[in-house]
Amino acid sequence: MDTLDFDLFVIGAGSGGVRAARISAGYGARVAVAEERYVGGTCVNVGCVPKKLFVHAAHYSEDFHDAAGFGWALGAAAFDWPRLRDNKDREIARLNGIYRNLLDSKGVTLTGGWAGVLDAHWVAVGEWHLRVRHILIATGAWPFVPDFPGREHVITSNEAFHLERLPRRAVVVGGGYIAVEFAGILNGLGVETALLYRGPLFLRHFDRDLRETLAEEMPKKGVTLRFDTTVQAVEKRPDGSLELQLGDGSRLQTDLVLYATGRRPLVQDLGLEACGVGLREDGSIVVDDYYQSAVPSIHAIGDVIGGPELTPLATAQGMALASTLFLGDKRSVSLENLPTAIFSQPAVGTVGLSEEQARARYPAVLVYRTRFRPLKHTLSGNPEQTFMKLVVDGESDRVLGVHMVGPEAGEIVQGMAVALQAGATKRVFDATLGIHPTSAEEFVTLREPVR
Repeated sequence: MDTLDFDLFVIGAGSGGVRAARISAGYGARVAVAEERYVGGTCVNVGCVPKKLFVHAAHYSEDFHDAAGFGWALGAAAFDWPRLRDNKDREIARLNGIYRNLLDSKGVTLTGGWAGVLDAHWVAVGEWHLRVRHILIATGAWPFVPDFPGREHVITSNEAFHLERLPRRAVVVGGGYIAVEFAGILNGLGVETALLYRGPLFLRHFDRDLRETLAEEMPKKGVTLRFDTTVQAVEKRPDGSLELQLGDGSRLQTDLVLYATGRRPLVQDLGLEACGVGLREDGSIVVDDYYQSAVPSIHAIGDVIGGPELTPLATAQGMALASTLFLGDKRSVSLENLPTAIFSQPAVGTVGLSEEQARARYPAVLVYRTRFRPLKHTLSGNPEQTFMKLVVDGESDRVLGVHMVGPEAGEIVQGMAVALQAGATKRVFDATLGIHPTSAEEFVTLREPVR
């Protein structure tokens, strides 16, 4: 193939695609990236980054309340939604520029607009046809809203970042990361918020104790939780408000309905199936351990291959693929001990196996846990409690899972993830001195198993 235009053509300039592109270019490959929406992908534009900024904003209402117990007398707080939204937009624009510069500094060609796959080594970009050695699909996923009467009246997280004004009342439908996080954001910004989920308890892939704790803590902050609840229809009323017809026959009035019922891989119109690339029923691309599809020259990483939808996982996969393709060092990213945080209010941090997963895999499991009122709230009057849990293999003493609900859970569990990755045992935790007074020290002072 001595008439190649590029060694690697990446479709999708999200975190995974950008990382794969610039690392590959650093290895000497000629690389191009096509992106039809926005550089940086979901995480930078309508995901992790703006969401975390909104979480910070929402938490200030609680901080103002807590300050009184520490002697601070504050005037009446007033929140300006357009200012937050526009400040967020400026920060995202800055990050878009950084992503472009990262590609440009490595000599990567970035093109806007649609791109598709013609066959194993040809791609179409607008009116151009390019011959390439390798093709990488890194197009991510898109919010999915099921079909029901009135679905045209609901929004997804994509639109939530750009609302013209905040509603007085909102209903969030769903039970995953995005639903739980946006329920906390809207509530913290002063919106009367209800979270509806069709199952008996949200976050179904997480540790049961963790899920139950969060379900107890969120209502303390004002979020109404309604489990085992389905939406049959949404009607728009003459005054502009919305009315939900629920599965039990009741009705619920609100001003905004945000659907967070999952995401689907963005593979439409890419031409993959015609080239022989295998797709699952949900549209995700079937790849092997090294991110190669059924067509050896076509690869895929990130949300588009299914599995955990985590930005750090996509970027790690991008680095592994670059090593595989251009260094001859075949690498894959393990899904064991994946750390993650849910920026709910209170926050969740977790790494490793849940208790349920551990008991299914190990014959002897020990569980250590605690729930307590943090020192700060002895003066704030805030009823929030922190929950921590260790799951341990009773035979090898190795710590299998670490779970937390409480302030800075993500920051704390990130350190715990290093310990799990290193194979730390409970004895190592016990031999580690705590930093006093902190909540984090509780992880190294748990001595008696509860079961």
